[in-house]
Amino acid sequence: MRSLRLVSIIIIASVSLLSGCSNKSVDQAEFPPEKSATVEVNGTEYPMEKGNYQWVRKNGNETEAVKTDHASPNQMAVQLTPIPVKPGQKVKVKIEDDPVMKVYLWNATGIESQIKLEDNQINTPADEGKYIYEVLAEWQNGEISFTFVAEVQ
Repeated sequence: MRSLRLVSIIIIASVSLLSGCSNKSVDQAEFPPEKSATVEVNGTEYPMEKGNYQWVRKNGNETEAVKTDHASPNQMAVQLTPIPVKPGQKVKVKIEDDPVMKVYLWNATGIESQIKLEDNQINTPADEGKYIYEVLAEWQNGEISFTFVAEVQ
């Protein structure tokens, strides 16, 4: 009877010790993290398309890194439905967890220019046409490129 009790205590202590040494913690949440990203025009939200991303995190003594390769924003734009906007209209960029953001205007061959982002908003061009935007969102441990197309009408 005594040996059965001793074995039970050893098993319980072992299980407690093993679960206490587990690497699961708040930092060990979903990796890489998913971040929601939309643009808002006249009170309507439109999702942005996720492109390249990279994340790094410490896991004990190791560093984990994830980096993806994706089509460029001008290639992605071919499959995106343009968001109808008016000339000079404000478009609000909304990305989860308040990253540092940069916005780029793309043309058929690459980045055309960086767009001024003020109060998480951009102004659409005055001329009619389709415009490809890349929003590069940066957090402390990673970044994601998002794309949307606006059609000035």
